[in-house]
Amino acid sequence: MNFKDAVRTLFFKEEQLSANHQLYTSWGENLDPEQVLQEYPRPQLRRDNYIILNGYWDYCITKEKGKPEEYEGKILVPFSPESILSGVNRQLGPEEVLWYQRSLRLEMLPNRKRLLLHFGAIDQSCEVLINDKKVAEHLGGYLPFSIDITKEIMEGENLLTVKVVDVSDTSYHSRGKQKLGRGGMFYTAQSGIWQTVWCEWVPDTYITGIKLTPDVNLGEIHLQLHRNDDYTEQNQKVEYQIMIKEEGRTIHTVSSSEAILSIKLEKVIYWSPETPFLYDLEIISGEDRVESYFAMRSVELLKDEAGRIRIALNGKPYFQKGLLDQGYWPDGLYTAPSDEAMIFDITQAKALGYTMLRKHIKIEPLRWYHHCDRLGILVWQDMVNGGEEYNQLLVGYLPTIFPAFAGRINDKQYKLLGRESMEGRQEWSRECRQTIETLYNCPSIIVWVPFNEGWGQFDAKEAYALINELDSTRLIDHASGWFDQGIGDFCSIHNYFHPLKVKPKKRAVIFSEIGGYACYIGEHSFSWKVYGYKIFLSKEDLNRAYQRLYDEELKKLWKEGLSAVVYTQLSDVEDEVNGLFTYDRKVCKVAPLKDWNQE
Repeated sequence: MNFKDAVRTLFFKEEQLSANHQLYTSWGENLDPEQVLQEYPRPQLRRDNYIILNGYWDYCITKEKGKPEEYEGKILVPFSPESILSGVNRQLGPEEVLWYQRSLRLEMLPNRKRLLLHFGAIDQSCEVLINDKKVAEHLGGYLPFSIDITKEIMEGENLLTVKVVDVSDTSYHSRGKQKLGRGGMFYTAQSGIWQTVWCEWVPDTYITGIKLTPDVNLGEIHLQLHRNDDYTEQNQKVEYQIMIKEEGRTIHTVSSSEAILSIKLEKVIYWSPETPFLYDLEIISGEDRVESYFAMRSVELLKDEAGRIRIALNGKPYFQKGLLDQGYWPDGLYTAPSDEAMIFDITQAKALGYTMLRKHIKIEPLRWYHHCDRLGILVWQDMVNGGEEYNQLLVGYLPTIFPAFAGRINDKQYKLLGRESMEGRQEWSRECRQTIETLYNCPSIIVWVPFNEGWGQFDAKEAYALINELDSTRLIDHASGWFDQGIGDFCSIHNYFHPLKVKPKKRAVIFSEIGGYACYIGEHSFSWKVYGYKIFLSKEDLNRAYQRLYDEELKKLWKEGLSAVVYTQLSDVEDEVNGLFTYDRKVCKVAPLKDWNQE
């Protein structure tokens, strides 16, 4: 019996299953529930002494706020209860409470050690209890958080409980494309734990973070190191030993008592999609030892020989063929069923001729960015949208049909764009800052995208200034699609229905969304519904139009000044069948693109 059959037998009644939720990837079909996502979750701050807490937990969904006396059954963490891989397949309502519980057995409590409990992401707000004592609260469904639980644990059995509430799109909180009334370009809302849960032992004094900034012009890597005692024991001298390795060979060893330092590299090996070279890094501080990595690359805007503004990688104009990547899976929703599944999406995008993925209003587990770093694909990272209910006529239909309308909206009209709540605006700004801090070290990320198509957009000029202050090493697409406020690095265009044109600007011109060609393949589709921007009845017809788009239109526009293109999209998602792959990743609908640079 494979995993799919086991889930149906153990946890579902067959008549409760909707035909909309029967689609599995091959990784989901062959999933071993005892070995779910066992890889170390934080590749740029690695230690050896850790415990992965994925697997079966007790769960219960209640209307009451108090902890339940009994639990309903088992849920497979880290899959959300709305996903079929979780074994629950049930939508959590805004008025309901989702409870998780499991035992955490500790054979011994080592001296002078701390136990840190880590959550990759919990959607949307949660409380964490150890042995029925609340130890933390967290709000926000997309970012990791950690808790020092040393004082609450005991030798032997410990009880770990998580309480979750998710109001989804009924409030102003960040939600991405989740919608309780899913359909079209909006997808199934999901709740609760959806990234790896894990814990690790660290010394009393330990490294809490590393900030890595490459400077290719000076041939240096700038390091900023943080320990948990940064704010105490100010007079105590701290010694760091830092080793930089190149393909396993140590090329630099530095001892320093400074937490901020720069290390000169004798020879710089540049990182790019063609040569994704990573330097390994080892840092020792007292009894703590962590491993990390970095890359040497730069991104900026430069003029080409004709005086047109281009995106440059490592000092040279670099045209980017990109795909919109929603990060949804038919069996795991937000959660990829395995590390191999994440790798598949990245490698197949490259094999089809793409050098960039635009991660669309979702933050992935840190391992996804690690694979982009090591496999070599550029990433444009969207911030996750929030806000009150959107006026679809204003933010969807009118700008799509009448592009000139898109430049006439001032985004300080908060109510108009679903941003009336001051608390919601402050929450977005806080999460924007945390997103940059979380992903800053990932060399594959070269562009931040704060707002998409006006969904919860507000004060884009201030957002641009905030992001630029936090990270001046990357470019910023301040308003992807429309409601351009005349700032940022790009003239950013979404165009699905009009002839594609490029007019040279003072900013780089990019098509941040085009295409959306749809082809429905019934046995590999989520439902009978078809959503896309241009419908094709066969893979052959789709491929002809798709290849023509690149070879006849985009190639010409590239020569006229187009700096990047983002095609919609990598895979089908639910009703949306405009992916290059089907939702289950089992069928590729198109042939690889030609390499223009080789012609």
